Amino acid sequence: MNIITIGLLGLLGTALLLVVLYGVQRKTGNAAIADAGWSGGLAGLTVWYAWQLVPLTPRTAWVALLAMVWALRLTHHVIYYRVWRKPEDGRYRAMREYWGDRASFYFFFFFQGQTVVAFLFSLPVAVALLARDTFSWWDAVGTLIWLIAVGGEWWTDHQLETFRANPANRGRTCRHGWWRYSRHPNYFFEWIHWFAYVAFAVGHPAWGWTWLGPVVMLIFLFKLTGIPYTEKQALKSRGADYQRYQAETSVFIPWRPNVSAAGSTEAK
Repeated sequence: MNIITIGLLGLLGTALLLVVLYGVQRKTGNAAIADAGWSGGLAGLTVWYAWQLVPLTPRTAWVALLAMVWALRLTHHVIYYRVWRKPEDGRYRAMREYWGDRASFYFFFFFQGQTVVAFLFSLPVAVALLARDTFSWWDAVGTLIWLIAVGGEWWTDHQLETFRANPANRGRTCRHGWWRYSRHPNYFFEWIHWFAYVAFAVGHPAWGWTWLGPVVMLIFLFKLTGIPYTEKQALKSRGADYQRYQAETSVFIPWRPNVSAAGSTEAK
């Protein structure tokens, strides 16, 4: 089977998965499951590539395992904390209200858009798998980046969900742990994670494709589905408290809080 056929079959399989999830969304009324679609699809594509594209050596198995663990962790997090017995996320409620009677029609294409996202982000993983058959120092670098990034992403998600689980914190902004130094530390570590595949793929002729991961993820986070919508919803639900948080806390890269800026905002 040639590489084009492998890619097309992977794309088709991911599209079918998103059709199923679209059906689940229609039954539950919670479109947030789309967020689990692209990460779950990426896990499936990783297995498919490892099976079809490369000899299954310890090195390729290791890279595939890391990519799958990241994707499945994110999928589980979205389903458990955003979908299972949860009200629909504010972003998707706003989309549903904006689209009105045609929401079901537009959501079908939105879900299929996750197929394209999964396939796009699978390319850095594919090149990382193809880079070499045996371990090198670059694989050690990639593994270290992966451990720091995925560990940080898990820990920041855990801090936020622990904060939200306390009823006394309703309507308040989480400023604990990493959330004191960044308004979106989970997004920051998610972005850092994609540099692992850049390191894994060093030396391969298609190495440049691995930069799709960090570059496109940064665009998504800042311009499309990440920070703008999250901050808009936070301002709507937490008002002045979140405005103070914006004034004192770095938007993305963890940094020392600017308490004086928050004080000047309160004075106004």
